[in-house]
Amino acid sequence: MKVSRALQPILPLCQRLLPDMPSLPGLPVFPSFPSFPSFPGLPNLPSLPSRLAGFSVALLKATALDLAILAGHLLLYPSGMAQERRCQVRPELAGPPSGEGPTPLPAPAAPPVVLLHGFIDNRSVFVLLRRSLAQDGRHRVESLNYSPMTCDIRTAAELLGRHIEEICERTGCEQVDVVGHSLGGLIARYYVQRLAGDARVRTLVTLGTPHSGTRVAPLANAHPIVRQMRPGSELIEELSRPAPGCRTHFVSFWSDLDHLMDPLESACVDHPDLLAQNVRVTGIGHLALPVHPAVATGIRQALDTERPATAAEARTTPRSGGLTVA
Repeated sequence: MKVSRALQPILPLCQRLLPDMPSLPGLPVFPSFPSFPSFPGLPNLPSLPSRLAGFSVALLKATALDLAILAGHLLLYPSGMAQERRCQVRPELAGPPSGEGPTPLPAPAAPPVVLLHGFIDNRSVFVLLRRSLAQDGRHRVESLNYSPMTCDIRTAAELLGRHIEEICERTGCEQVDVVGHSLGGLIARYYVQRLAGDARVRTLVTLGTPHSGTRVAPLANAHPIVRQMRPGSELIEELSRPAPGCRTHFVSFWSDLDHLMDPLESACVDHPDLLAQNVRVTGIGHLALPVHPAVATGIRQALDTERPATAAEARTTPRSGGLTVA
């Protein structure tokens, strides 16, 4: 039915506002939003104004913030198109001053942090997050730009692996932490889970990453990477396969107002073999996740906290709660 197909993109929003809305012929019923096909009447109208008021205010605020961030990011975008310069000196290999004996080894330091941007973006999206990490004492922060012409998440994951190996060789560190926004988190997860990257990545923080795929923007299916991010795609199925012994700790920040995640919970890591914690962020949208100071604080805490020993422990820790930023 053509009318039903036209309504499909906005159906999740309608079901959030009207959980009593009867289902429509030919459209799926989402488990997280119950429908009552046996009730042929209208939704519960007395509660509708309050639902609309509470939801619309939060949605308008989040949308306005995302638009402001987008405007600022467009100004910064040219500055992040080139790859950043790499430090060529390993400080711990510089050797002691002349006339002195060997210097004692320093105390174990936090590993370098690698930042990985989202689809058709670049490293400029992390300007504020880099500053926040530096204020927290993490000065070894590097970004990787992958080409906007990249057509395969697997190829981008291989590039990330080579970049991380180069960082470890240059810095003398055995492991790194990775923060990935949107598609960047999916690329990093593929590297960790399918390319043995768990030996190099200590903690992977993802921000608004479609771990289970997203149905948003069906017209964008012309791009191969968008097709890989769809629920049920070959790549998403690959990530759902068993991953016994994966050593990386996953922390996923997902927003209840993320307009690019459909369903919203697709930004959560849901895998029995992974050490994963999911943090719900309330009050901001997709573009605000890598720039909002409250989320930056949560990222720092995730990187500084000792990781859980088992997947079951990860799912029961307090960090699996929520973060209200609006």
